Amino acid sequence: MSTTTVERPEQAEQRSPGPTRRVGPLRTLQHGLTLAGRSVLKIRKSPEGLLDVTLQPILFLAMFVYLLGGAIAGDTGEYLQRTLPGVMAMNMVFGSLGTGMQLNNDITKGVFDRFRSLPVARSAPLIGAVLGDVVRYVVSIAVLLVVATLMGFRIETNVVWAAAAIVLVIGFALCVCWISVMLGMLVRSQQALPGVAMSFMFPLTMGSNVFAPTETMPGWLQAWVSVNPVSKLADTARGLMIGGPVAGPLSATLVWMVALVVVFFPLALWAYRSRV
Repeated sequence: MSTTTVERPEQAEQRSPGPTRRVGPLRTLQHGLTLAGRSVLKIRKSPEGLLDVTLQPILFLAMFVYLLGGAIAGDTGEYLQRTLPGVMAMNMVFGSLGTGMQLNNDITKGVFDRFRSLPVARSAPLIGAVLGDVVRYVVSIAVLLVVATLMGFRIETNVVWAAAAIVLVIGFALCVCWISVMLGMLVRSQQALPGVAMSFMFPLTMGSNVFAPTETMPGWLQAWVSVNPVSKLADTARGLMIGGPVAGPLSATLVWMVALVVVFFPLALWAYRSRV
């Protein structure tokens, strides 16, 4: 007598092949750009999400220029010229925190469960979230430059070099975003994420030469500030916007950008696969 074994629905679902995720780099980028549009739509629907990358740098700039600029540089106008490029760099690092928080929120709400059912590259949701933040960064820098111009800042090189500085700062922000993405995947609680992220962001931003020259700091701190990627980025932006050395700081900045992606992009993917 033959017997018939009836599979339970969940067993059949486990045996059924899911959508393939082995896609080429170009297709992965296409998927990421498509999902980046989702982030842009979120900004259009909730423009108040831009407050963190627009209001905060203005407060930092005004506070340091008008409260400490005279004491540090002897003249607030001169200090503004030196500090503005560094504040641009610092703001991009702080702004990257929003990427990890948004991804953490999406996972908590089950959005990534829907992504898993789509025939897209596994890394596409992460790439889309990072690329979608370009709009936030562009708006942030534009607002900051307008306010700084009203305060008295002037570009001392030319528009092309200044535009190159802006592109470099945004590119650096996209690289730093992978630290935020990794933390957003590893930290389960969205409430705890800002505190954990700040433990990474503060040594990069405040432990730099954004607000004070390196030579005025203690020797042990100079050792870190002199190799800090934010210091290198700030020096490059200063050279491109107000004049000064560019080749050396730019080379170091590009090395740091490559290193950040090489190290934290795989870690972010590993954390993402472990989480979902």
